[in-house]
Amino acid sequence: MTLLSALLLVFLVMDPLGNIPLFLVLLENVDPKRRRIILVRESLFALGFLLLFLYLGRYVLGMLGISQEALGIAGGVVLFLIALRMIFPQPGGMFGPTPRGEPFIVPIAVPLIAGPSALATVMLLATKEPGRLGTWALAVLGAWCASTFLLVSAESLRRVLRPRGLVAIERLMGMILMTVAVEMLLSGIREFLGA
Repeated sequence: MTLLSALLLVFLVMDPLGNIPLFLVLLENVDPKRRRIILVRESLFALGFLLLFLYLGRYVLGMLGISQEALGIAGGVVLFLIALRMIFPQPGGMFGPTPRGEPFIVPIAVPLIAGPSALATVMLLATKEPGRLGTWALAVLGAWCASTFLLVSAESLRRVLRPRGLVAIERLMGMILMTVAVEMLLSGIREFLGA
């Protein structure tokens, strides 16, 4: 996997365009001047979690006795389920109902930006090719920068793309993510079978 493909994968898994409606709902009762501050703060927390899982995730997996093949298969299943929800949205949003007020870490940093699929994806990158941690860190940083830019621009994007445009882009990203999920699943199964 190249730096660009890893960056694109992490970006798709973070799903910033699909999360824009959720962020707008979560922050609708927050003073507009505070929204950007909150989004940047939460994005920094999310980046911290992503890098923590990138660098330490494989050690946690080792302590738990989880194989690389099992992580690949589980990551593929989780990505597939996330992609299904992107293509066929649920009434309560991707992660269900969200609380009101000014959020702190939950639910914006985790699970919306650094969700289970993003954390599993960076752990999978690190366990598959641990010698390329610097490349994977650059991919995470690039995806995070692009995601944070889109989230900070959420109000403007909502006006430009309108709700239908946001839904169309989220579904397109879901289709791309679904193919990545199937490839991860098949790769994990191939590795398990020793093919």
